[in-house]
Amino acid sequence: MKILVCISKTPDTTSKIAFGDNNTKFVTDGVQFIINPYDEWYALVRALELKEAAPETILHLVNVGNADSDPIIRKALALGGDEAIRVNTDNADSFYIASQIASVAKEGGYDLIFTGKETIDYNGSSIGGMVAEILDLPYISHAIKFDTDGTNATVVREIDGGEETDKAALPLVVSCQKGMAEQRIPNMKGIMGARTKPLKVLEPIAADSYTSIASFDLPPAKAGVKLVSADNPEELVRLLHEEAKAF
Repeated sequence: MKILVCISKTPDTTSKIAFGDNNTKFVTDGVQFIINPYDEWYALVRALELKEAAPETILHLVNVGNADSDPIIRKALALGGDEAIRVNTDNADSFYIASQIASVAKEGGYDLIFTGKETIDYNGSSIGGMVAEILDLPYISHAIKFDTDGTNATVVREIDGGEETDKAALPLVVSCQKGMAEQRIPNMKGIMGARTKPLKVLEPIAADSYTSIASFDLPPAKAGVKLVSADNPEELVRLLHEEAKAF
């Protein structure tokens, strides 16, 4: 079986975010970048578990980004995987990115494509479905459990108010979220080995872009906390009713 895991670069949630060029550009100076957690903790780790259960499994990683993505790709390789592929472009349009991933997947003849549920910066949840559509493959989203016999897959996905169990034949595209696997930390052997694993750089294929960023806005500053004396419940009720609109 051949597995392809999609890896994205995202800002660490502790980084201070700022915008420039009239709020049309994300300022990366001083920002710490990480592997998108949904890609790393759930998609990649579950793929590694499948490879550990069947060592003949081929596991590749794919990233759509420029050279500054290489450090996070190497970290992903330190966790495991045989090689990585980076498509050399920084276009942020979802369809464009999905087209690049689909091209790599088609060329590699993968049986299983894992993505994270979404990236923590754009929260689009769109790439997996688009890749599946371009490749004309079945797609299961928000997966929390995944098992396969090498030909068919059984996937448990989260739905509103419960869970749903689906079965599908491979090849298949699956987006992963919490519950799929447990976070891992690269060990020293993995870190050293990642330095020599292949990282292929491909030029992007021609593809359409349907969206562009008009502007960024920071969320409004939070208002200060109002303290109400314990012996003044009437004031607390008034604030909840008139200002917080709690009831």
